[in-house]
Amino acid sequence: MKRLLASTCLAFGLSALGATVAAAECGDVTIASMNWQSAEVLAALDQFILNEGFGCNAEIIVGDTVPTLTSMVEKGEPDLAPEGWIDLLPEVVGRGVADGKLVGAAVALSDGAVQGWWIPKYIADANPEIKTIDDVLKHPELFPDPEDSSKGAIHNGPAGWGGTVATAQLYRAYGAEDAGFTLVDTGSAAGLDGSIAKAYEGKDGWVGYYWAPTALLGKYEMVKLEHGVPYDEAEWKRCNTVADCPDPKKNDWPKDTVQTMLSASFAERAGPEVMDYLNKRSWSNATVNALMAWMTDNQATGEDGARHFLQEHEDIWSTWVSPEVAEKIKAAL
Repeated sequence: MKRLLASTCLAFGLSALGATVAAAECGDVTIASMNWQSAEVLAALDQFILNEGFGCNAEIIVGDTVPTLTSMVEKGEPDLAPEGWIDLLPEVVGRGVADGKLVGAAVALSDGAVQGWWIPKYIADANPEIKTIDDVLKHPELFPDPEDSSKGAIHNGPAGWGGTVATAQLYRAYGAEDAGFTLVDTGSAAGLDGSIAKAYEGKDGWVGYYWAPTALLGKYEMVKLEHGVPYDEAEWKRCNTVADCPDPKKNDWPKDTVQTMLSASFAERAGPEVMDYLNKRSWSNATVNALMAWMTDNQATGEDGARHFLQEHEDIWSTWVSPEVAEKIKAAL
């Protein structure tokens, strides 16, 4: 009995020692939570998994793309930017990686952040021949202008958005005006969302600019139109994204790379198991859209959304961690 007790105590002691070493290895972690829903829930998810699964002491701090990634390069903090839109700062990120200040982990959005022109799925299903922008422009009668039903309408975002400029230039490049379409200024993000919601309620035609991941696309199923031409980076920069460029050409809309970025100091001390998790942790637009729709409907915080995801999608997150870590996470829910 004494031998059994001693063995049990020894096993417990080794287990506790292992947990202590793991916690010490991971240590304090600062996670940047950006000021939009998908980034908020991913930061909360990383915090929960790092704390409960790996014994870290992770805390959330407020961040945004430009100041966060710049600070990681110049100051080595915060430790972790779960949803880094790195295409917005190619020079800063490139310099940070080249100088050994930044380390790239998993691509957070496996299929990339998507922008472009969309139509409702019920329109796509009823008209399977419509797959491209040019296909849409053959049918202004299916996408009537709310102010003049004799014309079609392309719905644009509000002034000041990069996507609004690109949509206006593509409207010109594809000859949408000659095809009988007007370009509708929806005035605001709420106006753009409202135009989609109204179309869905009446099962009306709608085409226009939008992006993913978003809660709205988790609620209203939309189909992104193909552009019918390959992506030309030089032309995109020269004219498709320049408001006063007079001769835009047809072009595809590039996807934005959304990658998890780490400070080099954190990557060095995080330990192989934590790094393995951060190099595997990735989800799709469809998963994030649905999660954000649930958060919006339930007025949920990022922490609420993270718990909901962990409770409902073990099939996804359990592939990111070892069985032992998965059990700790489940026990903490």
